[in-house]
Amino acid sequence: MVKSSTSRAEATLAALVGEIRACRECIDHPVGPALPHEPRPVLRVSATARLLIAGQAPGIRVHTSGVPFTDPSGDRLRQWMGVDSATFYDETRVAIVPMGFCFPGWDAKRSDLPPRPECRARWHDRLFDLLPQVVTILVVGGYARAYHFSRLGLAAHPRESLTSAVARWREFSAGQPKVIPLPHPSWRNNAWLKSNPWFETELLPMLRHEVRAAIVPAPRGR
Repeated sequence: MVKSSTSRAEATLAALVGEIRACRECIDHPVGPALPHEPRPVLRVSATARLLIAGQAPGIRVHTSGVPFTDPSGDRLRQWMGVDSATFYDETRVAIVPMGFCFPGWDAKRSDLPPRPECRARWHDRLFDLLPQVVTILVVGGYARAYHFSRLGLAAHPRESLTSAVARWREFSAGQPKVIPLPHPSWRNNAWLKSNPWFETELLPMLRHEVRAAIVPAPRGR
């Protein structure tokens, strides 16, 4: 019975991921201007991954490769987590779900646009309902933070700054699932990292501990 229920859950998740990968909502029924290129949804999930990386949206390099965090930001994130690429891309242990599944394009200054809103509206609640095994969520960036704090009923201050949210990591990491808010690992946040040395000395050791705990397989019968 347990095996049958597990198989059904895996099949339901696989079917939903197939729908997401085929999605053209931001082309056929966009909210605002349509996506300026062909969609290429990028995500990695499984029914066994206990660690979730909740990000923003793919950049142009990821759009090209189809693999999340294949850029300098990914290198820094893996360094923060204390894992190698093989572990990071083992989707049986690590799920990666951005707020926007496709590269959103650039603004007039060649900066990435915000995540497309169609993804959250159509897919995210359904997807996370199928990931009850997740025990730790790394929330990367403001859009992911706003969604997951709301979804999990975490206390979020109106217009809370990045510094304030990340500084409250002890509060969020005590719940179930554990939630660890992070700045985006982009070079654009180098000044923030330099101005907040506690991130490296206090938060990162805890982050690596929780990552190690989450990627160990769950006990039998869980």
